[in-house]
Amino acid sequence: MEERLWNKEYLKVMTSNFLLFFAFYLLTPLLPIYLNEQFDANKDIIGLALSGYVVATLLIRPFSGFIVDSFNRKKVLTICFFAFFICFAGYIGAGTLLMFAIVRTMHGIPFGATTVANSTVAIDVLPSSRRNEGVGYYGLSNNLAMAIAPSAGIYIYGASGNFTLLFWISLILALVGFYVTTRVRLPERMTVPDKPKVSLDHFFLGRAWLMAVNISLFGLCWGIMGNYVAIYGREALGITDGTGIFFALLSAGLILSRIFGAKRLRRGLITESCTAGVLLSTAGYVLFAGAWGQWSFYLSALLVGLGNGRMYPAFLNMFLNVARHDQRGTANSSILISWDLGMGFGILLGGAIAEYAGYAAAFGIVALSQALGAALFILATRKFYLRRALTVRPE
Repeated sequence: MEERLWNKEYLKVMTSNFLLFFAFYLLTPLLPIYLNEQFDANKDIIGLALSGYVVATLLIRPFSGFIVDSFNRKKVLTICFFAFFICFAGYIGAGTLLMFAIVRTMHGIPFGATTVANSTVAIDVLPSSRRNEGVGYYGLSNNLAMAIAPSAGIYIYGASGNFTLLFWISLILALVGFYVTTRVRLPERMTVPDKPKVSLDHFFLGRAWLMAVNISLFGLCWGIMGNYVAIYGREALGITDGTGIFFALLSAGLILSRIFGAKRLRRGLITESCTAGVLLSTAGYVLFAGAWGQWSFYLSALLVGLGNGRMYPAFLNMFLNVARHDQRGTANSSILISWDLGMGFGILLGGAIAEYAGYAAAFGIVALSQALGAALFILATRKFYLRRALTVRPE
């Protein structure tokens, strides 16, 4: 008899993950506008202020994996989620650019730790026979939130013109997410005999180093696009009210790709799914950078959504498949470190290039990075993974 995928605990973890990312990304595309209007910050300063959370996230990720693998995951998750929730109050009280930058940077610590803990808990509550498939569906919760939340934020701001309202909404959503995590029940964990107390592999999965480099290139693309798409659309194409449509199409692509791609992951077609994803994303980013008109702007959103919805869960399964069962937290933290490293560099690079060469040049870098990442995966990373996988079915 087939094990049940959609059990209550899995649904709770997916819900809390969705709320975590929705609360965070509700603000993301509007923060450059907020910093410019509220504090008169230029593009360089905006990039610096917004990249601080990525630096903090990167610093905490390796320790998060070790802590999640070594201590009670339920307690770790609830503590981290509570700290994540409280940080939203800081945005409301930040009256200067410096204070805002400090709050944003500090927010990266619980954000980084909570995402590692939550995704590891999701793996724990999944039946082992349906783990590949479940990982694919789980990622839908955060990818969907990352696609829908910016649209919702833009709509709310367009209707109210009130940034404080957005901060309050994020605070309340994070509180609900925290409550959901307190209701999750986890199975008993098996202890690992003779497990070393501390080793390098508990902080970063060295066996996955090339996969980490590869996904960093894709994270760079998402970092620039996600943070500067509203300004880019306005300056390059004169689109003042269509960013919400962009994220809606991105969301549609993610949903469709996750739903239909999960079956391929269940069959073990991991690298095949990833290849299709990186090629679709490449086509999308090239259209986005080309700025040939509104049609290319909107079509690019759909293609990037379809591509990322295939690519990211495949990469996550690859990280998990090269890790031992007692390294799930490390595998999760490693892929997130790699993604965030690329995304943080992208935010900084995008702001700097936009300041001196314009947003068109910044998004040209996006298309180039995505193309390089696609070539690297097809030519090298796929074979690298298949040589190192500990649990993988033949494709």
